[in-house]
Amino acid sequence: MVFMPRKILLINIFGIGDVLFTTPLISNIKENLPECFIGYVCNKRTAPILASNPKINKVFVFEKDEYRGLLRKSKIDFFKKICSTIKEIRSENFDTLIDVSLNSQVNFFTRFTGIPERIGFNYKNRSPFLTKKVELKSYESKHVVDYYLELLQGLGFSIKNHNLEIFPSAEDSREISDLLAKNGIKSNDKLIAVIPGGGASWGKDAVHKRWSAEKYAQLSDKIIENSGGKVILLGDQNEKDLCRNIASSMNQKPLDLSGELSILKLAAILKKCRFAIVNDGGPLHIAVAAGVKTVSIFGPVDENVYGPYPSMGHFVVIKDIACRPCYRRFRLAQCEHHKCLDISVLDVFKKTEKLL
Repeated sequence: MVFMPRKILLINIFGIGDVLFTTPLISNIKENLPECFIGYVCNKRTAPILASNPKINKVFVFEKDEYRGLLRKSKIDFFKKICSTIKEIRSENFDTLIDVSLNSQVNFFTRFTGIPERIGFNYKNRSPFLTKKVELKSYESKHVVDYYLELLQGLGFSIKNHNLEIFPSAEDSREISDLLAKNGIKSNDKLIAVIPGGGASWGKDAVHKRWSAEKYAQLSDKIIENSGGKVILLGDQNEKDLCRNIASSMNQKPLDLSGELSILKLAAILKKCRFAIVNDGGPLHIAVAAGVKTVSIFGPVDENVYGPYPSMGHFVVIKDIACRPCYRRFRLAQCEHHKCLDISVLDVFKKTEKLL
């Protein structure tokens, strides 16, 4: 008799891109098991993406740094918090768990959830409490999404859906329309999103994935001058200075909305754009999930593993040098030159012409 899950809990405590990479997995669960109840354990930053997904029934927030901080302050409060979370999960009576966190602490935590079938990747033997382990050395040679979907194939599921998904609300869309109108943007204007940051997941190391601000300014001017389009600069709170510097360096005037939009409002505004120009990182995958064509700039990271998915209709610009990609096995190599981001404005502009 084939085991058919009734209630599935997914665990992914990584950043925006990684969580969006699991949305085809969610779609295919629903395609195979329309009545299946799906829960999701994620971090605080990605929770709004999942809470707005109509295919997900319940979201549990597991903020790793919050738990660590609690442990430093009070072991009693820490264990109370852990026990409370476990109790909440146990109350749902999940029968299957899919864990892609690659995290030993999370795997230990799952041991107490009472979920009988626990499936996932065993990276560096960090997941001893899985009942079905898929050995993993790294994500390489194929896209992360394909790794995730193979977990479902191992359960006998058929795979029909491959698109990333994000679900801004009608209210998000209305507010974005009002915001654009307030800033003089007309409904027939040709909007191009420029996102010069790299998201929050890499922290201070995100600079190693960024094309230069000077080139973003030159490219934005060139696009406006050649197409008559309007450039919107986008980014999170930590990227406001970056966007401000780009805007002040431009000859043409962009609309700078950096630091003003939530993740779902970012998706809503991207849906109104012709395309987005963006570095490797979470914002790229938000754009792809929103159904927007992209021109993305990849430096140390392998675009075949972490690039736009599916890749059709998207353009990736790289510098073809022998040492890239140097981000391998979840580690960024020490590099003194960063020549992989020595990409010309003209090379990127040529890709945008195809989308204009």
